[in-house]
Amino acid sequence: MKKKARISYQKMAFFVSGIGSLLWFLIRVIPKPSRSAYPCMRTAAPIASSFVLYLLGLVSTAALFKKSKQHYLQSRYLPSSLFLFAAMFAGLLTTITADKPAYANNQAFSQQANAPMGTAKGINPGRVVWIYDPDATNADCTNAYGDGWFLTKNNNQDVINQMVSSAVQILTGATTDLSAWNAIFRYYNQNHGKGSVSYSTGEKILIKVNATSAWSGNYSTSDLSKVNNGYYGIAETSPQVVLAVLRQLVNVVGVAQSNIYVGDPMKHIYIHCYELWHSEFPNVKYLDHDNYSNLGRVQVVQSSNPLIFYSDRGAVLRTGSFSDASSGSPILSDYLYTVFQDVEYMINIPALKAHARAGITLFAKNHLGSQSRDDAKHLHMGLVNPDEDYGKNYRTGTKLYRVQVDLMGHKLLGGKELFYLLDGLWAGPEAVDSPNKWTSTPFNNDWTSSIFASQDPVAIESVAFDFLRTEYTASNSYGTYPQMKGVDEYLHQAADVANWPTGITYDPENDGTPLASLGVHEHWNNETNKQYSRNLGTGDGIELYASVNLPTGIKPLPDNNNMPDLRVWTSGHQVNIEGAVSSNAFGEVYNLLGLKVFKAHLGEGNFKTFTVSSALKGVYIIKISDGDKVATQKVLF
Repeated sequence: MKKKARISYQKMAFFVSGIGSLLWFLIRVIPKPSRSAYPCMRTAAPIASSFVLYLLGLVSTAALFKKSKQHYLQSRYLPSSLFLFAAMFAGLLTTITADKPAYANNQAFSQQANAPMGTAKGINPGRVVWIYDPDATNADCTNAYGDGWFLTKNNNQDVINQMVSSAVQILTGATTDLSAWNAIFRYYNQNHGKGSVSYSTGEKILIKVNATSAWSGNYSTSDLSKVNNGYYGIAETSPQVVLAVLRQLVNVVGVAQSNIYVGDPMKHIYIHCYELWHSEFPNVKYLDHDNYSNLGRVQVVQSSNPLIFYSDRGAVLRTGSFSDASSGSPILSDYLYTVFQDVEYMINIPALKAHARAGITLFAKNHLGSQSRDDAKHLHMGLVNPDEDYGKNYRTGTKLYRVQVDLMGHKLLGGKELFYLLDGLWAGPEAVDSPNKWTSTPFNNDWTSSIFASQDPVAIESVAFDFLRTEYTASNSYGTYPQMKGVDEYLHQAADVANWPTGITYDPENDGTPLASLGVHEHWNNETNKQYSRNLGTGDGIELYASVNLPTGIKPLPDNNNMPDLRVWTSGHQVNIEGAVSSNAFGEVYNLLGLKVFKAHLGEGNFKTFTVSSALKGVYIIKISDGDKVATQKVLF
C-alpha cells in the first residue's frame, strides 16, 4: 500500500517561523537599523538567517543539478560530474541547516532566579566549586585530525592536577588533599549508614566516564584508535581529568590500583586514553563493552536480574516508533552491569555538553549508558525532545515523567556516587558535536577550561545548566538546545517531591521506598555576577564558589606588589586605604570573574576611603593603582 506523503510539524514550524522571522526582521530593522540590537530582533535574526540559508541552498542545489544535466546531454562528462558533486554537497548542507532547529531564548528561567527548592546536600550544603584556568587547555588547538582536543599536547596536565586538587579542598574546606578526601568519604559513608568512616582498604571504586563517540565505525577494531571521520573530535570526558583523579586516589588516598575500575560500560576505551592511564597505573581495570582482553581491557558483564524499575511503570517508556508514542510494548525495567554492584563508590565524570533530546547531558544523562541494552533509545521518551524533532512527542511543561530522576536516585547509580566532578575543560553544544570556544564571560572566545565539583547532585547540574543556557542562545550558531522548555524540569522533580507528576512515585528499586529530596535547585541572579541564594545571603540554596584565573594585573590573593606599606580593609561596604598615595591614585573593585564593578579617584593622602554599592556581596578584589605602583587585596563584603 502506498504511503501518503506527510509534512512533519518540524518542517512546517521551520517554514512558518522562518518566513515570519524574516518579514518581522525586515519590517522593523530597515526603517531603523539600530533596532537590530533589540532583544526581540536578536532572537529573530538567527531564525531568519537559517531560513535564508535554507532557501539559498535549495536554489543553488536546483541550479547545480540543472547544469550537471546540461553538460551530461552534451557528453561533457567531467563538468557534469563536478556540477553533480557540487549539487549533492549543497543539498547536504541545506538538509543540515533545515534539520537543526533554533529555539528562542527561554525567558521563563529568569523568573525563577534565587528561588531555591529542595534540601541542600554536602559538608558545605549546596556548595558548587567552579575552577577556571585557561592555562589548562591549548588556545590554538584546531581539533582537526591529529590535533584532537584530547591529546596530551593540548592539555596542561600539571594545571589540571592542581584544578582537581583545588576542587576537592575548596569543596570540603580542607587544607590538604588527604584531609579533603577523608572528609568526602566520611560524609558519604555517614549518609549511607556506615558511620563517619573514611576509605577502607579493599573497597572498590568505579570512575564512570563519558565515551559518546566510541560506537562502531569511529574506531579501529584492531587497536581501538580513533579514525579520521566527522566524529573524530566529539566532546566527551577528558583523559587528563581522569588521570588527575587516578593520581589522587592511588597516590593520596592509597587505593590499590586493582580496586579501581575505569570506563563507560556501553562503550570502548580508546587507545589514547588507555596508553595515558595504563603507562602510570597498569593494574587498574579498564572496562570495555566487548571482549578486548588482548588489548588489556576487562569486559563488563550483565547482571543476572533486572535491577532498575522505571517509575512510570510502562506508561511513558515504550519500545517501537517514537513517532507513535503508544506503539510498542512497555519498558518496565533494565539490567545493569555487575560492576555497579561490585564497587562501593563511584566517581561519575561527565563532560559539560548540551543535548538535542535532553537539552543538557550531565551526571544523570550519563547513566543512560549504565543499563545493559545495546543503546538507550528505549529511554528517550523520558526526555524533553525524544525524536530530536520539534513538534513530535515534544514533552515540554511541568509534571511529566523524567527518566533522569530515576537514574539520579537509584541506589546503584546516583546513589553510589561519592561526589560529583564535572569535566568542563572542552564543553560542547551537543552530545555528538565537537567542543567549541565560548563567547560568554569569562571565556571570551576561548575554551571553557573549567572543572566543577559538588556533593549535591542537583545543585551542580543546576549550575551547569545555567552556564549552558547562557552560552547556547538564539544568537549562537552552534545550537540552542538548552533553551527548550522543560529542560530543567527533572531538576525540579529531583529537588522536591511536590513537583512530581500526578500518578508518579519515584521508586527506581520498586521496593516501596519513594525517593526523598536529592538536592537543591535554583537559578543564578544573572550571567554577570553568577550568584545564588547562599552567595547573596537570601536563602538556603546553592553557593557557587568560584576560583578563577583572573586577567593579568588582578591577583586572586593578597599581593601588595611594590606598595608594601599600603593597608586595605573594609568596614561594611566602605573600603579603607592606609598608606601614602599620590593625587593620581585610583581604587578599583573587581569580581571573581575579573570584571570591574567600581572605580574611584582617591586623591593624595595617607588615609582614604570609598564606599561601594550595598548590592555587592561576597568576595571581591580591591586594586589600588598609583602610577606604576599596584596593590591588590581580596576582601569580603
